[in-house]
Amino acid sequence: MKRYLAAATAAAAGLALLLAPGAGAAAGNPYERGPAPTQASVEALRGPYAVAQTSVSSLAASGFGGGTIYYPTSTGDGTFGAVAISPGFTATQSSVAWLGPRLASQGFVVFVIDTLTTLDQPDSRGRQLLAALDHLTQRSSVRDRIDASRLGVMGHSMGGGGTLEAAKSRPSLKAAVPLTGWNTDKSWPEITTPTLVIGADGDTVAPVATHSEPFYESFSAGLDKAYLELNGATHFTPNTSNTTIAKYSIAWLKRFVDDDTRYEQFLCPLPRPSLTIDEYRGTCPLGS
Repeated sequence: MKRYLAAATAAAAGLALLLAPGAGAAAGNPYERGPAPTQASVEALRGPYAVAQTSVSSLAASGFGGGTIYYPTSTGDGTFGAVAISPGFTATQSSVAWLGPRLASQGFVVFVIDTLTTLDQPDSRGRQLLAALDHLTQRSSVRDRIDASRLGVMGHSMGGGGTLEAAKSRPSLKAAVPLTGWNTDKSWPEITTPTLVIGADGDTVAPVATHSEPFYESFSAGLDKAYLELNGATHFTPNTSNTTIAKYSIAWLKRFVDDDTRYEQFLCPLPRPSLTIDEYRGTCPLGS
């Protein structure tokens, strides 16, 4: 009887472990965070993690203009990957602040930054994104919550152009997501970071024909890459909460920052045109 009870207890403990949040991650992928995703979970305004935030003043920042860090409050799941996000020309962090808690609640530390000046060009914004990541991992109050080997960058407009600059300069980055990006450089064959380019069919500031599409088409053939063209959208669509942007950004960041193949279902097979997607191109399978 004792032997039977011991076996039953061990089995129950094993079942409880498997049912726990993030259970089984260590066995398969130690970077998985959160429960298995669903269409509803990646489209939700908030993910499974409670989020806190802390401000970084421009006086405490080096090489960028300060900003706000959004991070999961949980300390039971280990460290998280981190993402720095830059606003666009003449804009401040408030223009893309909605991405902070939305991404952080899915299991990332997110740094939405201000730039040194609102007129900074893409090359400067790229350097500032990298400086912000260095601050996150080396000096921030949440540095112990971050896995410094798993970092990504995002940005809107000139911040999107800066996202490409950052990925070019630091190949160790795991993911890049330019949002209606603007840059005078149209060719990026040097980029080795998996990159999701998001453009807008109605963009008259950085038209997809002269920005997002050439960016995407210039990537090397072997790169994990995707091009999402939003339907019925403008250059400024990324400045307000948008489920399509959030869904595919979350899936991309999870797949490449966390190496979480559970999210590949939202990227492969390639999404079809819909009320919110004008066009989607990409490489499948990913990570091959």
